[in-house]
Amino acid sequence: MSSHVSRVRSLYKKILLLHRTLPLHLKALGDQYVKEEFRRHKNIGPAETKLFMKEWEGYAAMLWEQAKSSLHNPDTKKIQYGASLSEDKLDLFNEEQIGQLHELMQEATKPKQQFEVIEDSVQKT
Repeated sequence: MSSHVSRVRSLYKKILLLHRTLPLHLKALGDQYVKEEFRRHKNIGPAETKLFMKEWEGYAAMLWEQAKSSLHNPDTKKIQYGASLSEDKLDLFNEEQIGQLHELMQEATKPKQQFEVIEDSVQKT
């Protein structure tokens, strides 16, 4: 296996591991998105690969910092996940990517009741 493939696979696994620190609804959404994006970019050219890896490595670094913060502050309701995109980065997106970004934002911000765990305070005997 080439070192490039190994590097991509390692980054992919690292991101999925970091997603374990997210609230369940964000983990599910993030895992699905990462799997689709890595699959979609499987056969891209060298220049696009370099940019793809740089952006995903930045995402992994940001997640790592946020994961460390969540360990120091266990009240996850106060932790903000992700980061805002600059206008410069948004200008680089094509129409399809803007559409994907909008869909991702809608999914990430809507309530995900099916993933919330509610503990039953009544013990069964």
